[in-house]
Amino acid sequence: MPAPQKKLIFCTAGVLSFACALGTAAAIGTQLWVRGTILCTTGALLVNASGAELHKFIGDIQYGLFSGQRVRQCGLGGRPFQFSFFPDMLKIIPASIHVSVILFCTVLIVFALVGAGFFMFNAFGSPYETLHGPVGLYLWSFIACSCGCLIMILFSSEVKIHHLSEKIANFKEGTFTFKTHSEQFANSFWTILVCSLVHFLNALLIRFAGFEFPFSKSKDSGTTSGAVDLMY
Repeated sequence: MPAPQKKLIFCTAGVLSFACALGTAAAIGTQLWVRGTILCTTGALLVNASGAELHKFIGDIQYGLFSGQRVRQCGLGGRPFQFSFFPDMLKIIPASIHVSVILFCTVLIVFALVGAGFFMFNAFGSPYETLHGPVGLYLWSFIACSCGCLIMILFSSEVKIHHLSEKIANFKEGTFTFKTHSEQFANSFWTILVCSLVHFLNALLIRFAGFEFPFSKSKDSGTTSGAVDLMY
């Protein structure tokens, strides 16, 4: 492939990596990872609510990696409550999983920035071998993509398997019991998915630029080595 086209591909990949780093950094600080509704089962059972009356006992909840808010509805109007995971809720949430999600988000940002830098270096500079060349570009893209996948898997397990929304809804609730009525992943979670797909796309762009995948052998080298073996 001609050099101008390679520069264009590397610049595109570098811009995408940098955008992913910014998107991940913005996603970490928001409360838009999970949105849902919570049902006050205690209040609904006391008045035997059903149908339209049930909406008076359904509140809202949304949270991110560090903080969130909930609006509890127990038949007397909404009562908002702000909360933070650190240090208030460390005893009720799977802290090891939650901290791992934050750490992998940090690693994703770091390697996205590193990948963006090396993409630009390979576009406008003289690429070195190994880590500065195409093998390094594959490496940074693979690590960033893997971190994004791990973030989604760990956070999904924290929300769905460990019932994170219910634990948050029942935090410091002695009288009333809340149950998750509905929940869905919000914008910040899907931002991580988009970033993972972008890093996978970057690996395809490197291949499209004419570089072989790491640890792959060309057919010519195999044919040549076979001929040498036959001579001996």
